[in-house]
Amino acid sequence: MKKIIFWLPPAGWMGVIFYLSGRTGARLKDMFPFWNDLNWGHFIAYFILAALFYYALAKTTSLKNIPLTTVCLCLLYGITDEYHQSLVPSRHMEFSDLLNDMAGAALAAFLISYIIKIKRTRK
Repeated sequence: MKKIIFWLPPAGWMGVIFYLSGRTGARLKDMFPFWNDLNWGHFIAYFILAALFYYALAKTTSLKNIPLTTVCLCLLYGITDEYHQSLVPSRHMEFSDLLNDMAGAALAAFLISYIIKIKRTRK
C-alpha cells in the first residue's frame, strides 16, 4: 500500500496531459500565449512525466533498466495521448508530437541516470 504513494504523482501528471490533450489548439494557445510553438509543450510534459515515472520505478521496483522502462512507459502513454487528441475537434494525431514526447522522456531518463551515476562515483 505504501508503494502506491510513489505512483500518484505520475498518475496525476498523466491526468494533466489528458486534460490538455482534450483542449482545442486555439484553447491551448490561449492557455499558453508565451509559446508560439506547442511542440515544446510535448517535450516539457513528457520530460516531467519521465522524471516522475523514473522516481516511482526506482522506489517501487528492482528493475535493472529503469531508464529504458521509463521511456517505454512514456511511449505507451504518448501513443494513447495522440489517439485521444485525434478525438478532439481541430486536433489530430501527429508523429512529430510523439517524437517530441520521446525526446523529452529520453532526455529526462538520461539526465537522471547520469546524475545518479555521478553521485555514486563520488561516494
